[in-house]
Amino acid sequence: MTSTLVAKERKEIQNSVLAQLRKQGNIPSVVYGKNEESKSIVVKNVDLIRIIKEVGRNGIISLDVNGNSQDVILSDYQYDPIKRDVLHADFLYINSSTEIHAQVHVALTGTSKGVEDGGILQQSLHELNITAKPREIPETIEVDISNIQVNQTIKIGEIRNYYSNITINQEDEEVIVSVLAPRQEEEISTGEQQDGKTPENEEGRETKASN
Repeated sequence: MTSTLVAKERKEIQNSVLAQLRKQGNIPSVVYGKNEESKSIVVKNVDLIRIIKEVGRNGIISLDVNGNSQDVILSDYQYDPIKRDVLHADFLYINSSTEIHAQVHVALTGTSKGVEDGGILQQSLHELNITAKPREIPETIEVDISNIQVNQTIKIGEIRNYYSNITINQEDEEVIVSVLAPRQEEEISTGEQQDGKTPENEEGRETKASN
């Protein structure tokens, strides 16, 4: 799926101008690529958010710069960690035959048998670094955890065959998800017989001498 994002070329690079663009709901951006001239552009914040929802984080975007459209992907972006506003975006020109690097979200599917038995699910990798042609980049990499038991793991090497059309740039032994044994409740022992008696009501207790 490809959606169109309208952009305008910009010449201004001063911080004061960029701040004003952001206040107006725009995102200062750059588009670049092999054998292509890099351009400073500006896109509307609401349009970019809409596009990402439509095509996904690694989806193909038809970027229309001053009426000239070319396919791109969102290569990187910077955002304000407090306001969560996008501050800057980088777009990469692509073609159907060029392989590119991308970060793809890991989605766990199913319910682990180990978790049903009281185990604790621990996901070690939430994104995977891959190389693939633009139209073959999956929106997510799904990992089925249905059969994983307590003290078992799923590693990178176990999912490669399911995604043979892409290259996962990580070691086979890297753990994606595991089920840990439930924590054993510690028994607290005082070394005394727990019979409901207290030192004050036991026979033979020391009594206060009477005058």
